[in-house]
Amino acid sequence: MLAALYIRAGGPISMNMKPEQLLNSTPKGLYCPAGDFYIDPVRPVARALITHGHSDHARAGHGAVLATRQTLDIMRIRYGEDFCGSEQAVGFGETVEVNGVIVGFHPAGHVLGSAQISVEMNGLRIVASGDYKRGIDPTCAPFETVPCDVFITEATFGLPVFHHPLPRVEIGKLLTSIKQFPDRTHLVGAYSLGKAQRVIRLLRDNGYADPIYIHGALARLCDYYVSQGIDLGDLRPATLEKSNPAAFKGAIVVGPPSAFQERWARRFNEPLIAFASGWMMVRQRAKQGGVELPLVISDHCDWPELLETITEIGPQAVWVTHGREEALVRWCELQGIAAKPLHLVGYEDEGD
Repeated sequence: MLAALYIRAGGPISMNMKPEQLLNSTPKGLYCPAGDFYIDPVRPVARALITHGHSDHARAGHGAVLATRQTLDIMRIRYGEDFCGSEQAVGFGETVEVNGVIVGFHPAGHVLGSAQISVEMNGLRIVASGDYKRGIDPTCAPFETVPCDVFITEATFGLPVFHHPLPRVEIGKLLTSIKQFPDRTHLVGAYSLGKAQRVIRLLRDNGYADPIYIHGALARLCDYYVSQGIDLGDLRPATLEKSNPAAFKGAIVVGPPSAFQERWARRFNEPLIAFASGWMMVRQRAKQGGVELPLVISDHCDWPELLETITEIGPQAVWVTHGREEALVRWCELQGIAAKPLHLVGYEDEGD
């Protein structure tokens, strides 16, 4: 049970309501009864607050949507102009009152436009982090810790075995492979929102100045990132119908992983398959996917970063939404932090 007195940075705060009264888990997602809104609902609802544009968190068909401007733009790109009934953009650091509940959006560091959502009423603040990471990523605003009484976290990589290497080290493996196999086309699997743009920017930041070829499924989102001031360098369409496969010798082609199971991928010159994902730490996953060059580049926290985040925030309670919940809940309990898994369903691993 949570005590009736909460300690936040700056001192004790009295609480007149239980956390579950402010935010609770339902089959549709996290629900705030007082504000009558859902956070990242998995089914269409009348009022939705969206943390970021990945399809397991941002779905079309809601009545009204509250999100950052970039997340709304991304939803429009992915789902079309009529993705919701009405929309309202909220900037980082801004607050909005929804039926007496104070709602704020704070950078999550996951992908462009991604936000943690703070929900506050009667002196109680809960922060729903959505998906987040702590690593440096020039393609989105960095994660910010937000003082709160209850921190709701994911646990995609919530096991002690997950320690992600530095992204520049992983990109170095790709650049080394290009030098070792100059005649082979390097096909890099990366999810279309966030991961693809991050991989491209990592290549640029590590000295790769040649054209990078992209699958058509990435074009609109890459264009949008560029429009938001994120330099991705010389990008060209990887269109084989109009090109000789030999023209892609030694080139880097980035596309969604699903495309590499199609005839499109086999037309390239001696393709070498790489895949950028935190799951590439698991060798069996790489082997099953026919990945020759696994790149452990994740847009989620690894185990040490999850613990670091909880320690920095110092919440009275931690709720774990999805992923490897039990290990993180147990760690919190050993630290004297009340914790529980929410067992939310419908949140898969797009863009890991």
